[in-house]
Amino acid sequence: MKAINDIGNRIKNLRERSGLNQAQLAAFLDVDQSYISKCEKGERQLSVDALEKTCCLFGCTLSELSDGYDDISHLQFAFRAASISNDDLSAISDINKIALNLKQMRQLLRVAQS
Repeated sequence: MKAINDIGNRIKNLRERSGLNQAQLAAFLDVDQSYISKCEKGERQLSVDALEKTCCLFGCTLSELSDGYDDISHLQFAFRAASISNDDLSAISDINKIALNLKQMRQLLRVAQS
């Protein structure tokens, strides 16, 4: 059960550092806000699809989220608008996914060149 708590705490940390509230994350993941609250408390688990979508939104890998990295260096984003729409979050997620893929390709190249 500790692993579930740890993942929930990491998601909460990423969400807060990104300036999002539970309702915004819930809308992006297409779940109820109370479900996000329970996940952050370790009472429930997100599906693998929702975890992958969360990782893309915050610009971190699933292994960083699940393997115990308490200080995940996620990709930061900032808005000047008063509110963030679901379309905004989807665009952020898509851009972060590209950045994560680029990071992984660079790591593979370094390994191949070694």
